[in-house]
Amino acid sequence: MEIRYASHPKQVKQFDTTELREEFLIESLFAADKLTLCYSHVDRFIVGGAIPVNGPVKLEADPKTMGAPTFLERREIGIINVGGQGTITVDGTTYEMASKDCLYIGRGAKEVSLASDDASQPAKYYLNSAPAHQSYPTTKAAISEASPTHLGSLTNSNERTIYRYIHTGGIQSCQLVMGMTLLKPGSMWNTMPCHTHNRRSEVYFYFDMPDDGAVFHFMGEPQETRHLVVRNEQAVISPSWSIHSGVGTNSYTFIWGMAGENQTFEDMDAVPMKELK
Repeated sequence: MEIRYASHPKQVKQFDTTELREEFLIESLFAADKLTLCYSHVDRFIVGGAIPVNGPVKLEADPKTMGAPTFLERREIGIINVGGQGTITVDGTTYEMASKDCLYIGRGAKEVSLASDDASQPAKYYLNSAPAHQSYPTTKAAISEASPTHLGSLTNSNERTIYRYIHTGGIQSCQLVMGMTLLKPGSMWNTMPCHTHNRRSEVYFYFDMPDDGAVFHFMGEPQETRHLVVRNEQAVISPSWSIHSGVGTNSYTFIWGMAGENQTFEDMDAVPMKELK
């Protein structure tokens, strides 16, 4: 498991491109038959991915690194399939996972196994995990069951639909909030006008992009912005003091996950467009 530490915004002002990418961009999340994990000290968020090809991949990590005998001893997790059809088995119960289905697994689950139905079109499991203080039941939600919110306009190139899976009005959790945003054809901007939320951090995962496509992800303090060039199936760690907005060269989809003090989706501090620098 890769470990990332938190950075002060004054320090980040001095970062060059390489330092920004090393600190905030997770470039490789998927490898065949392997669980890839990144532990961020920003809200102790774990980001990961797995592609089961030749057999199931187990959700596990070094007990010394986790400080617990099992991955979910003191954690909860949200898993979204961004690949082919598959299944997730949790302590003997199996859940069918189509593309863009989400499965929440609560604290205390002991054995979690990720599998694909067809090795030629394997499932791709993207996961977010946060510490949990109590247990909530394992719950699945398809994208058709997610709570949609329509935002933006074609005039501003940011017409989009936000699908909320794990949130106060949907799948219950301790602190994890997770969902997916689909941009309308012709719209390329996400989360613009932008905002920060001082009580929560966030991770953005970009996918459904062509090989030569890119998203220019804007981050940093509102008056001290920076950017990261993000490729397909890469993720960005966004601390609470940073904006998180992007524009793509092609169509794309992204999954957002949050952890922190509360789960209130509307708890954000809007940044007036005229104040951005």
